[in-house]
Amino acid sequence: MASTVLVVTALEDVTADWVIAALNEREVPVVRVDPADIGPALTFGFRIGADAPAWGGRLRTASREVEIGEVAAVYYRRPTPYAARYGHLPQQQREFAAAEARHGLGGVLNHLHGALYVNHPAAVTAADFKPAQLQRFTELGLHIPPTLVTNDVEAARKFTADHERVIYKTFRGLPRSEDGHTGAIWAQRIDSESLDDSLAVTAHLFQAEVEKTGDVRVTVVGKKVFAQQIAAPDGALDWRRGNWDELIHAPITVPAPIEAALHRYLSSFGLVFGCFDFALTGDGHAPEHWTAIECNPNGQWGWLPDAPAITTAFADILNRKEAAT
Repeated sequence: MASTVLVVTALEDVTADWVIAALNEREVPVVRVDPADIGPALTFGFRIGADAPAWGGRLRTASREVEIGEVAAVYYRRPTPYAARYGHLPQQQREFAAAEARHGLGGVLNHLHGALYVNHPAAVTAADFKPAQLQRFTELGLHIPPTLVTNDVEAARKFTADHERVIYKTFRGLPRSEDGHTGAIWAQRIDSESLDDSLAVTAHLFQAEVEKTGDVRVTVVGKKVFAQQIAAPDGALDWRRGNWDELIHAPITVPAPIEAALHRYLSSFGLVFGCFDFALTGDGHAPEHWTAIECNPNGQWGWLPDAPAITTAFADILNRKEAAT
């Protein structure tokens, strides 16, 4: 019976380190691989045919070797983009080599017969669009802020006129700059005077500001639910912009209807795990106090106070000690 856990991620991934350590303590076979290492440090030979209708063959890293038919679960974290492996090549060669690696190696690793994916990269991609998230929240009966997606300055001005306070948020984080540095654009209040025709260049996300009493991060792993109320010492609109070590955390109970909706949400996208953000408009005891903001299908959780319990939940799922749904 297949028993190996394949962890697909970059070398420097502390979150994956914790899960791997938990699996090692249980003596579960683990192979860690970053597909972008393809080359002498990562070789493979995969076969399929009429006599073997599922992919088989061996994958070799610098320190491990695995028969892919022995992979029972795949923890798909944050692998290095294939393009990084070929950055030294001219553009056409770089794009060709990266595409071949993604469709060849990635095409097999993403379709291992009978393996549990946490989460499957295709499911992450489908669930990674904020418009899709917001629509699914409403379909499940969750409250969301009134939202506008637009590149029309007049539509944006009308939206700001219709709501007392409006915030602007990005759909994605900032990509790396040419010198390798990363940055962020935090949620921020805007008014009609700050809007001009430059909005036409790309899409923008505007939401009516929720008069919140707090923020909540809910991490769901299989059937396990972990919820922490979060507050920034300075009361910042976006708690992510400050020093995370100074954030104030307190455990909070998720109302049963909200918890049930979160499980249905993940199931609808084929996800096993997700990090949900909510704004509270009351003490949190009633479902109507919870306004759904977004769900990161591959979010960070290592900074949370309940990270040890979340680590155990991941190990349980990957070791098939708990049903995924």
